[in-house]
Amino acid sequence: MFRRPHFREYVMARLVTVAAMVFLIFSIFFVLFIKDTKVALIAIGLLALAFTVFIFAIYRGAKRMQKELMTINTYLKNLEKIDKIDYETRFFTKEFEDVNQNLMKVLKGAKKREDIKQRYNAKLKLKNRQRADMLSAIAHEFRNPIASIMGYSQTLHEDPQIPAELREKFLEKIYNNGNKIESLLSRLILWNKFESGEATLHKSSFDIYTLVQEVIRSLQEKYKTREIALQGQSMTVEADRTLMEVVLKNLLENALKYSKEEVMVRIEDGTVSVTDKGVGISSKDIDKVTKKFYRSGTHNWDNSMGLGLSIVKTILSLHKSKLEIKSKVDEGSTFSFKL
Repeated sequence: MFRRPHFREYVMARLVTVAAMVFLIFSIFFVLFIKDTKVALIAIGLLALAFTVFIFAIYRGAKRMQKELMTINTYLKNLEKIDKIDYETRFFTKEFEDVNQNLMKVLKGAKKREDIKQRYNAKLKLKNRQRADMLSAIAHEFRNPIASIMGYSQTLHEDPQIPAELREKFLEKIYNNGNKIESLLSRLILWNKFESGEATLHKSSFDIYTLVQEVIRSLQEKYKTREIALQGQSMTVEADRTLMEVVLKNLLENALKYSKEEVMVRIEDGTVSVTDKGVGISSKDIDKVTKKFYRSGTHNWDNSMGLGLSIVKTILSLHKSKLEIKSKVDEGSTFSFKL
C-alpha cells in the first residue's frame, strides 16, 4: 500500500535528486573543460564535499522541523488527554514560526473549550443528581401527610356514626397535615426562586424583637406543649421582614423538632440566637447541615427536604450576614446571626 513520505523524507529525496543531477552536470563540465585531470578530480571532490555539507545541513534542519511538527501533531491528536500545554518552539523561518504560534493558539483555545465543556458536564451531572435528590425528598416528605389525610378522611367517610369528639380530632389532624403540605410547597417555591435568581429583597425598618414574638406565638399553636423563652430587648433592623420571618421560623422549628426541653431565643448586641438542648450536631456534620438536600444519617437534620437551613443561609447571605452554628452531640445547638 502506498505510504505518504514524512516531511524529512520528502525534502531529502527531492534535495538528493536535484543535488545528484547538479553534481553530475558540474562533474562533466569539469572533465570537459579542465585539461589537468588531477585538478579536475580535486574540483569534483570539493564539489562533492560541498554538496555533502549542504545536504547534511538541510537534513538537520528538516529533521528539526519534522520533530516540531510531530510535537504539534501529537498535541492535536491527544488534545483531550493533555492537562497542560507548555511547549514553546522556534523555527528557522518566519512562516513556520507563524504557523506554529497560530497552531498553539488554536490548541490552547480548543483546550480551554474542552475544560469549559468538562466543567459544564460536571455541573450538569450535579444538577441532575440534585434534581433526583429533590424528587426523592419531595416524595419522602409528602408521603406521610398525604397518607394521614387519606387515612383520616377514609375513616370519616366510612363511619358516619363516629363520635363528635373523635371526628373533631381527625379533622384537626387533616387540617394540620394540610398545613404541613402547604408549608413544604412554600419552602420549595422559595428555594426555586433563590436557585433561579428571581428572589429580591424588599427591605424595611422593623423591630426584630416584635417579629420573634409573632413567630413564637404562631409556633406555640402548633407545638402546644413546648415552651419557647425570649430574652433581650427591642432591636430595629433594616431587612426584608418576610424573609427574616422565614429564617426565624426555620431555626425555631428545628430547635423544637430536635429537643424536648425549653428553646431559648436571645437578642443582644445585634445578634439573634436560637438555643436548644437537643440531640446536637457532630463536628463533621456542622459544615454540611446548611447544604441543599443534606440529610444526616444519624439525625435527620432539617427534614423538610433538606432545604430549611439552606434557605436560611441564602437569606442571610442576601442580607450580608452569616449563620453561625455551635453544637455538641447530646448537649444541644445554638444557631445565631447578626444584622
